[in-house]
Formats: sequence, C-alpha cells, structure tokens
Amino acid sequence: MIVQLTGTLIELMPSHAVLDVQGVGYELGISQQSAAELPPVGTAGVTILTRLVVREDAMELYGFASREERTLFDRLIAISGVGPKLALSVLSTFKPAALASVVAAQDASRMAQVPGVGKRKAQRLLVDLDGVFQKDGELRSLVGLIEPSFDDVAPAAPASSALAEATDALLSMGFSPQEAELALQEIDDASSATVEKALAYALKRLGGGR
Repeated sequence: MIVQLTGTLIELMPSHAVLDVQGVGYELGISQQSAAELPPVGTAGVTILTRLVVREDAMELYGFASREERTLFDRLIAISGVGPKLALSVLSTFKPAALASVVAAQDASRMAQVPGVGKRKAQRLLVDLDGVFQKDGELRSLVGLIEPSFDDVAPAAPASSALAEATDALLSMGFSPQEAELALQEIDDASSATVEKALAYALKRLGGGR
C-alpha cells in the first residue's frame, strides 16, 4: 500500500497533481481543497498523503494534503454508491470540519451543492455519514468533534463563547459576518446553547443559501 510520496511537484491542476519521485512521475487525483493547499509547481520535497484504489481495469492513486481528508475519503468510498470521483467531489466542496458540521445539521440543501449529488442522494449521504461520524472515534477526533469522557468532563462554555465559536465556524465555511449574525440572532435558549447546537441551528436557518 502506497500511503505517501515525497518529490518535486511538476504539475498541479484542480483535479490532479503530478509528483516526480526520483525520476518517476506519479499522477494523483486530488480535491480542489488539496490543490489549494499544495505549494507552487517546481517545489521540491513535497509530501502528499496517498491512497491506492485498485479496480478490475485500473490502479489509481489519489492524493491528500491532510490526514483528515484522506480519512474522510476512505470512509466515503466505503459507502455504497460512492466511488473515488464522487468522494473527491464532496471533499472539493467541503473541508473536513465543514462537512462534519453539515452532517451534524443533516443539511440536505448544502450537501446537494456537491456536483453530481441531487437532493435524494444528499439525504442518503447524510444518513450514512451520520452513522460514520457517530461510530468512528478516529474520524471525530480528526475533525475536532471529540467529546470529553465522563471522567474528565469540562464545564460547558459560556453561551457567549459558544456563539462566538459558532460564528467563527460559519465564517470559515464562507458565510459573511452579517449572515452569521442573523443566523444566530434568534437561537432558542441561548443561555444553554453549545457550539454544536448553535451551529446546527444556524445552518438550518441559512438553508444552504450558498
């Protein structure tokens, strides 16, 4: 199993990269998110995490700029009806933490923004991914969704802190400060809101407007 490659980046496109490793060029399918994080063409000593997918008629390499993205790719292609290209399409649309938030909110409108995913498929993906996130502790840890153990329960963050963190998360997803403020403006029982609840509430109100 080829899990990573280090070499000189000789070609970079939104959908693929070519890495020269000691004179051998490896073409890697990548997401737009990974493409944006890779250095300029010509850079030496570039390490790209990889996953080799073997099919009946081909052996294909896929590359990732982060461990989080590679782990999500693995989980996505394990879902019935999701191949490598659709998995990369999902990862091109959402960063890992943003995808986790969309799944937590069960936001079919935003999931349907993935090219090749209609409303019905979006709903199915959300159900499948919700089960994945619930059962996979490694994945939850990688995207920052680890919950404290019963032996080490931290006090709940003040409402103002929770809302501030939810606002930051919305801004990182590409929403404007005005959209984030309006989405969180009328949250019920703000005094007991957690970051997760506030974010899920805001995404439902925004309704996938982007």
